[in-house]
Amino acid sequence: MDHFLYRDGALFAEDVPVAEIAAAVGTPFYVYSTATLLRHFRLFDEALEGTDHLVCYAMKAASNQAILKTLASAGAGMDVVSQGEYLRARAAGVPGDRIVFSGIGKTSEEIRVALTGGIRQFNVESEPEMAVINAVALELGVVAPITVRVNPDVDAKTHAKIATGKSENKFGIPIARATEVYAHAASLPGLDVIGIDVHIGSQLTDLEPFRLAYQKVAELTQTLRTAGHDIRRLDLGGGLGIPYTRSNAAPPLPVEYGQLIKDELGHLNCEIEIEPGRLIAGNAGLMVSKVIYLKNGEDRDFLILDGAMNDLLRPAMYDAHHDIVPVIEPAPGLEPRPYDIVGPVCESGDTFAKGRLMPPLASGDLVAFRSAGAYGAVMASEYNSRPLIPEVLVHGDQFAVIRSRPTFDEMINRDTIPEWL
Repeated sequence: MDHFLYRDGALFAEDVPVAEIAAAVGTPFYVYSTATLLRHFRLFDEALEGTDHLVCYAMKAASNQAILKTLASAGAGMDVVSQGEYLRARAAGVPGDRIVFSGIGKTSEEIRVALTGGIRQFNVESEPEMAVINAVALELGVVAPITVRVNPDVDAKTHAKIATGKSENKFGIPIARATEVYAHAASLPGLDVIGIDVHIGSQLTDLEPFRLAYQKVAELTQTLRTAGHDIRRLDLGGGLGIPYTRSNAAPPLPVEYGQLIKDELGHLNCEIEIEPGRLIAGNAGLMVSKVIYLKNGEDRDFLILDGAMNDLLRPAMYDAHHDIVPVIEPAPGLEPRPYDIVGPVCESGDTFAKGRLMPPLASGDLVAFRSAGAYGAVMASEYNSRPLIPEVLVHGDQFAVIRSRPTFDEMINRDTIPEWL
């Protein structure tokens, strides 16, 4: 469910007409619904009710500080994967003890910043990283809380570029070596080994891969406890998918996911962490764009938009589907027509959809890309010297620009020309 609905023939974001936002900020832009963000966070929080748990929002999905502050105020922790994300979370008011630091390439500087500013735990991905965290912790005179990310060699049955739990993926330590690696971690005086971390991928639409991974985690927990390790926290990652098209079967619900966790891991009496990102932010956002031209080709018609692949990369990178709807609801009885929906970037890959059935549209009409709240603005670039597009947050009948569109001068003046030129 989201809060982007038609009223009297116009698309609204909560209680604000989308066309009103477009008139104020120009197109293209992203718009997020506070009500949807909070609803989706609470679904996860309620799904784990009765367990000791923390829902850490995976902020790589959408990292604007207004989004982070909205979720943190509702009780969310944060899962970060870089120093920049850590500092964004802290700037949004998230305390260090509610921030989990993931990612396979943490530098000594990133580790130092997190240990100085406060951290809930590092999810360690390799033995060399473990050694660096230990060294930095000893240098600072502190003890670093860690979990070790294990790779359970489970096929998440998702897109190859977002699968992370198979043996050929770059993530984690092979679960077969876990006993050896945990023994080494326990010998390092700068580390406090508190638990196990696992994350098998993103956009999962079936619970069975989670079940297989969590069964392996449960077995490993018992093995490590027998070996003397105090395993008291299980970080289970994220990855639950969202429906990118309303015609497809819906992925499992958070309550079903929560019940699976309780069934497979509840007997271990561990604190549970989960790190959802896409399901919290995905359906909470739209990208709104304007038709520049309708171009009649030899065997197809093109809708050329002012939004492009640099603004919403997912279709070009993952062949991803987004429902695209007109901001003004079409009149009943209008026959839809197939269009290739493209952007203005000089790449054939700047294509959002091919042969997509849409009502007749014309230059100046607005369209909205649904389910664009996750991995939209955060993956955007200034390719073709196109300024990053605004982000807008809606709260009831109010809206605010939470990231402005830079001017061309602001974008160009970031360059520095050497004195010899």
